[in-house]
Amino acid sequence: MKTRYQILIIGGGTAGIMVSSSLLKKNPKLHIGIIEPSESHRYQPAWTLVGGGTYNYKKTLRPMKTVIPKRADWIKEEVVSIDGKNNTVTISNGRHITYEFLVIAPGLKLAPSLTEGLDESLDKGVVCSNYTDPNHTWQVIKNFKGGVALFIQPPKPYKCGGAPQKVMYLADDHFKKRGIKKNTSVVFASASDIIFSVKKIADTLWKVVNRKGINVKFEHELKKVDGKNKIAWFKVAPDFVEHNPTQLQVLEENGLVGIKYDMLHVVPINIPPDFIGKSNLADENGWVNIDSKTLQHKQFSNIFSLGDASNLPTSKTGAAIRKQAPVVVNNILLLIKTKELGNKVYDGYTSCPFITGYGKMALAEFDYDKNFMPDPKLKRMFIKDSSKEHWRLWILKKYILPYLYWNKMLKGKEV
Repeated sequence: MKTRYQILIIGGGTAGIMVSSSLLKKNPKLHIGIIEPSESHRYQPAWTLVGGGTYNYKKTLRPMKTVIPKRADWIKEEVVSIDGKNNTVTISNGRHITYEFLVIAPGLKLAPSLTEGLDESLDKGVVCSNYTDPNHTWQVIKNFKGGVALFIQPPKPYKCGGAPQKVMYLADDHFKKRGIKKNTSVVFASASDIIFSVKKIADTLWKVVNRKGINVKFEHELKKVDGKNKIAWFKVAPDFVEHNPTQLQVLEENGLVGIKYDMLHVVPINIPPDFIGKSNLADENGWVNIDSKTLQHKQFSNIFSLGDASNLPTSKTGAAIRKQAPVVVNNILLLIKTKELGNKVYDGYTSCPFITGYGKMALAEFDYDKNFMPDPKLKRMFIKDSSKEHWRLWILKKYILPYLYWNKMLKGKEV
């Protein structure tokens, strides 16, 4: 095994593969190593569709060896530690690898153990999550007979700002098609105090919520899951706001409010990988501490980060990485050539495809300042306003984006 690389990349997910492929496309002579322990590469944006019973889970997986660029070395180990001062990464076989440039893109970790009772309940019975097992989510939705369908949105940060809502809208649509909607209360319990941070999208979502009659409870933070008795316990703000109230079985105990459920969709707390928090590269919350425009580390100029593990103040999505990767690639190539950064910067662009039912979607695209900024290319699909629900956006989500991901983005082509 080689122990020194010109460019070392931590992570074989969307960010790591996009950056490595693009770098080698622009300069095939670069000496690149990719540290990634997993055998499979996952296209997680489609897991919402899997959880809604309209996409095959197997299509979201590819062998890792098929997506790693041929001219890059695959180091199939886990990262134990990073020493930015000495340009060294220690991996799980005990070896030390040095680098000239480091790209940190390992993604984040799901931590169900941080919510009391969730570890024991998750992906069992009627407790499900698209973040962990979308196939189980579909089984829960498909077998639901009526009652309270409870969907949780945790405090930020978490992957894809709209994911906790999207599965709810699909489930509601499915309940309606099966004729059990009249016997069902769909409840959205959110730790936030707003439906979404971009007004144009929020306006659309409120129309969806009101059309479906979904009970929205703001400032409800999940603290405990009692899987045996089917009770979700929340820390609730005393002056919380509620929309479309419905009759529920509510309990109070030890300062928490409990809601009885017949199915529960949760989002486990998202945390940074341990090796980042323990390094000299993290901010106070354990995420990689980088400049929000250049994506360069604030202390070590030869280190960059992007994707879910970074502390960028934007939604953690694959669409964000699509705009972040070219900035990282451009800056590294210029540093190698001229010792200086380029003028290319990241403006915080991210997007969230808001599926609002089978065959319907709105597309939230925005920057750091929450400005709605739709891609001009959408007009080629005859979509005038992507903040509104449209069937063509559903086609984009289900068919076009997966194709672009596997055949363009992971090949280092900008889309």
